[in-house]
Amino acid sequence: MAALHGVWTLLGNHPAVTLRCGMGIISVQLTHSCLFRKLCSSDARHSELKQAGNPENESLLENLNLMGVDVKMARQRQPGVLRKSLTNEQGVAQFLQGKGASRKVVASIISRYPRAITRSVDHLDQRWQLWRNVFQTDSEIVSILERSPESFFRSSDNENLHKNITFLTSLGLNTKDLHRLLTTAPRTFSNSLELNRQMVEFLEDIYAELGGKNPEQFIKAVLSRNLYILIRSTKRVKTNINILQKSLKLSNSELLALLQGPGAEILDLSNEYLKKNFNNLKQKMAALGSQKADMKKLVTNYPMVLYNGLDTLNSKLDCLIKGGITIKQILEKPKVLDYSTQNISGRLDELKAVGYDFQKNGISVLDLSRKRFVAKMEKLSSSPDE
Repeated sequence: MAALHGVWTLLGNHPAVTLRCGMGIISVQLTHSCLFRKLCSSDARHSELKQAGNPENESLLENLNLMGVDVKMARQRQPGVLRKSLTNEQGVAQFLQGKGASRKVVASIISRYPRAITRSVDHLDQRWQLWRNVFQTDSEIVSILERSPESFFRSSDNENLHKNITFLTSLGLNTKDLHRLLTTAPRTFSNSLELNRQMVEFLEDIYAELGGKNPEQFIKAVLSRNLYILIRSTKRVKTNINILQKSLKLSNSELLALLQGPGAEILDLSNEYLKKNFNNLKQKMAALGSQKADMKKLVTNYPMVLYNGLDTLNSKLDCLIKGGITIKQILEKPKVLDYSTQNISGRLDELKAVGYDFQKNGISVLDLSRKRFVAKMEKLSSSPDE
């Protein structure tokens, strides 16, 4: 007997199942109880029925295809949008093109953030004007939307965006800081104003506990160095501060100096990641013969070392030591750890080829920009004794 394949449909108010087989199509009406039993017997069939009851909007799919949108990607990102009966894809496209976006850019934006087509032109115009308070040109905004559509379209609350911009500006953040926030941590602006205010008040309390006298300057310093703090929880930031103070045995004044300096840059890390990297660094430094004071010096002067995971940090340190660099030199110039192991290894090989003496000349050459390093190598190649 030929296999039967069922497709659930509704005929008027009566449920039915359409059966397809090699001999033709048979439509059979079912009682409500029979349909209920059939649905309960298979989760997969329930899912199929649900989709059939809320199918994708064929007219929308046709429009998106004509616009060059990657429908497959859009379906993976936000499938519910493709089932909406009312959308504004043409209005959104015309609006963005009017601001200087190409058809290709518009298609890319909608492919990666389909919810964009649910926004009205009035809403987009209001939001655009708010962004123009931060950016100088429309082309800057288009460039950001091309890289990160979510930053512009994620929130639909323009009033909240306006309040957050006003609040953050009142903290002393300048246009450059707001620019960075919108491009790297856009969720800050979709946070409720109260949530952002809570983080600021938390930082003010920490500052007061440590004996600080200028909270406005402290807040500006911390946020300017680490804008991601505003999208983290106060609990995470508080725990990281405690980890740093206890692990390094810092006095209040030392901790305060660290927090309003480079230490602010690591406060958004996950607590477990920070502890794990700290313990690894401690073990590695001990294995290299360093003292506890060396560990404290390294972290307070260059907290970003704690961004490096176990394998990455060990690989960099081993590479430097093998290349003839001492741990003392690394402590004096810790930013050499900014570079990848491959980059460090390549530079060490090039310098070794011209007989560079690290003990005599130091390791600042390893910290040069690529352009300056190339120029230095050309000079060393022609005058190896320098």
